[in-house]
Amino acid sequence: MKLSYKFLILPLAMLVVACGSNDELANKKADLEKKRKEVTALNSAIEELEKEIAKLDPDFGKTLRKSVLITTIRPTKEEFKHFIEVTGAVLSKKNVSISGEVAGRIQEVKAIEGMRVNKGDVLAIIDSESIVRNMEELEKQLELATVVFEKQERLWNQEIGTEIQFLEAKNRKESLEKSLAGLKTQLNRSQVRAPFKGTVETVNVRLGELVQPGTPMFQFVGESDLFIEADISERYVGIVGKGDSVEIAFPSINQTLKTKVSAVGAIINPNNRTFKVEVFLPRMDNVKPNMISVVKINDYESAGAITVPNYLVLQDSKGDYVFVVENEVAKKRYITRGMTYKEITEIKEGLNGTEVLVDKGFREVGDNFSVNITQ
Repeated sequence: MKLSYKFLILPLAMLVVACGSNDELANKKADLEKKRKEVTALNSAIEELEKEIAKLDPDFGKTLRKSVLITTIRPTKEEFKHFIEVTGAVLSKKNVSISGEVAGRIQEVKAIEGMRVNKGDVLAIIDSESIVRNMEELEKQLELATVVFEKQERLWNQEIGTEIQFLEAKNRKESLEKSLAGLKTQLNRSQVRAPFKGTVETVNVRLGELVQPGTPMFQFVGESDLFIEADISERYVGIVGKGDSVEIAFPSINQTLKTKVSAVGAIINPNNRTFKVEVFLPRMDNVKPNMISVVKINDYESAGAITVPNYLVLQDSKGDYVFVVENEVAKKRYITRGMTYKEITEIKEGLNGTEVLVDKGFREVGDNFSVNITQ
């Protein structure tokens, strides 16, 4: 029995020690929380006193500010160019609708949409059987009229017969020749041909369809005399003009070129408040009608302009400003900005180009803040 009591005393002792440790830990945590609250209250009191003293003594306020870690940058003096960027489309002055010139039924359609053809290639054939038959009949009549005319001419030269007989035979022959020539022209026109080298955009007829003169059959676009057309906002009226420098980019083929504005529209579109601009396009083998392009028109440039990155220009109720560094102190410098293009802003007034500007950390500083410059 004595052995059993010894084994019971040991767990009871451990339990008492554990309870004592928990109480001590809880007391320490409570004490820590109490002191933290005291520190917070003390810091608040110190801050309030500093503010009150700073109002009475501005120099005292400057000494309390901690230096802000920043990097710096200098303004750039360079040639600044501004561009208007719009989307344009490649068009052709040879964009025509090809129509039938004779009546008849479509006998064959050789062209398909997207086909590239040369000048004179046959696009479609209109049935010409009736024309051929009329030609055969006229040829026989002309053969007889020619024989009659030749005989009347010989008689007339021998002063036999009347002048009327001679003239009638001559007129008959010439009339038949003209009629036959007209039928040959119709026969030739029964074959619809490409007027120039280009691409068949749309096919509007089908095999066996009956067409009349003037019936639209094909929409045809030539591959020469290409130009780019773009819509420009009306606020650029008077700014964009004929002869202005233009940079053209074709994203699909990753090519660029420089050219000029060849024409400026005189009418504002009431639907989107834009006017048309036509840009001359030199001949390029891999540029096709309807291809999308990016048109960049140079509407402003300045040599030796002072420029800064856009993000450095801030604004308050007085206007635009940047932070400059003077004697390790950030100063607010008000500026007059000019044009902005591709994250670069031209500075018209306020900077001479020799200043040191706050770069990284510009949002953490304020006027008369002490700064610590790092690389």
